[in-house]
Amino acid sequence: MIRWTALFMSSCCLALSGAAAASTRLERIETCGTRCSQGLHCKSKPDYLFTPTCQMPPKGLNTSSVFHNISLSTVMRCEGRQRCSLHLRINTLLQLNESIQGVSVCTATAGMMVNCRIFRFSRSSRQRMSGLQVEVENDCASLSPSQQVQVLVKTVPSYCGLTWTGSYSAPECVSEDLRRHVPECITGTLLYDINPERKELRVGVADMLEGHNYHLRLCYKDFLCFGTEAKALITKENPVKSAVLPYSRPLPCLCIEGWSAVVDALRVQVCPFKDRLEELWFGITFDPLEETLSWELRCPVPTVVSLCLKEDDGVCVDLPHASQNVSRGKVAFSEVDPHPQLCIKFTVGTQSWTRCPFAAGSFQVWDVVSPRRPGHEGVKLRSKVNAAFLVGWCAKSAECHITKTHTVHAEKNTPVALNMKEELCDSCVQVKRLDVKYGATVIHCTEQCKNILPLSRNIPSQTLWDWTWVIVPAGVCLSGIIIVVLVLHFILTVHQRRKQKRTGNEKQIDPALDCVVPALQSHPHRGILVPDSPQCGNTEKANLISE
Repeated sequence: MIRWTALFMSSCCLALSGAAAASTRLERIETCGTRCSQGLHCKSKPDYLFTPTCQMPPKGLNTSSVFHNISLSTVMRCEGRQRCSLHLRINTLLQLNESIQGVSVCTATAGMMVNCRIFRFSRSSRQRMSGLQVEVENDCASLSPSQQVQVLVKTVPSYCGLTWTGSYSAPECVSEDLRRHVPECITGTLLYDINPERKELRVGVADMLEGHNYHLRLCYKDFLCFGTEAKALITKENPVKSAVLPYSRPLPCLCIEGWSAVVDALRVQVCPFKDRLEELWFGITFDPLEETLSWELRCPVPTVVSLCLKEDDGVCVDLPHASQNVSRGKVAFSEVDPHPQLCIKFTVGTQSWTRCPFAAGSFQVWDVVSPRRPGHEGVKLRSKVNAAFLVGWCAKSAECHITKTHTVHAEKNTPVALNMKEELCDSCVQVKRLDVKYGATVIHCTEQCKNILPLSRNIPSQTLWDWTWVIVPAGVCLSGIIIVVLVLHFILTVHQRRKQKRTGNEKQIDPALDCVVPALQSHPHRGILVPDSPQCGNTEKANLISE
């Protein structure tokens, strides 16, 4: 047993890879067995690891003179399309000698018992072929995909020092040949269709293991793939080999995992959103009491997280000493001033994304306000918390070169005037909060005085304001009087026109009676009206004849 332990731990043993077999179709055999060179009669039987103590070899015998070549390879034995097994083929080429009666071959794998077989040569064939090079081949040792095997070949009887040792790696399940025919490697092929509106994945399975159910689930890929609540079972009786899995967010590490319902089944994973890195930059939280800005990485992606100050041109300038490297877990920045211009920049490789959690101003605790009229009131600093600020003034230009600075202590909800009278017009004020570790530096500029007309040349502004209260109501009353007069004039005009129209209608009588009826009408003063009209042939005016 010590010998086999040494074989497993030895770094000097020969490593033979089965990678070449993984890329090609393996040789098929119908049955396993032992084959010897033509004319050499050999029999196979089980051997035991604890054999008698080795004996000294005859003179001239050593490993290189006896074992010329030993090769290890994998073959496949199939009983159906998906019922194939792997076998280790051991081919031994040795120089036959009268002192050698056969060979013993032992194979050992981790966690398994050592398996040995002895191949004895008949005396007659041994004597007949002594001195010749003969071949012994056996392919009955079972293999599992990716299995590591230790091989020991020695002579019969066992001569001290006449042994050959080697190691072999069985092909992995990455081989297409194994994935189609060896049950341990059959994972099925996953096909999917994304429905982003309903946030669903329709998953189909092809080439699944016959006669077995199939599991599907969504999981987040890390060291392990830890699952979500989205899972499904496709039964072997169901002709429709598909299922619908809902998801909440298309993260790059969200994968579809499938496996056959057998013990220790190999699993296959497909990640539909592996390129959607922008989906990681969400879930930023801020604790206003602790002034802590935090964010948790949901997928194991190496990321540089830094704080930056967003300028008017949209460029976000990194703050000094405000970056952290993370590949998993939570990132936190303490003593953060929640100003709208303070943002987080996420960098993966050469790509960067910027998120501004305070842009809406929901957590903003201070700001700088301009005077309503330049020169009338000073620039003021308003703060919702007790805080200290560094204030500097500069001339309005492309770059703000600070000329004067001083510290301002602001009390909660108490505005503080920042003005310096000689620099109110056409100047800028730079403000930065001092009692935090990470904060924004804000530059606030006032308007140019030459563009603003003087508020009062001959009268104070308060007097102008008082006259305004007199003039405005007087103007409103005068406008009301004018409107009322216009309405009355319009009504009187309409009334007069209607009256004239009514009088004209009464005078329209039959022309034949124009000269009779008026003559018969008695005047109120008991006179008779004698018509004098052109229609009666009289050109004189009508006269009133009194009795």
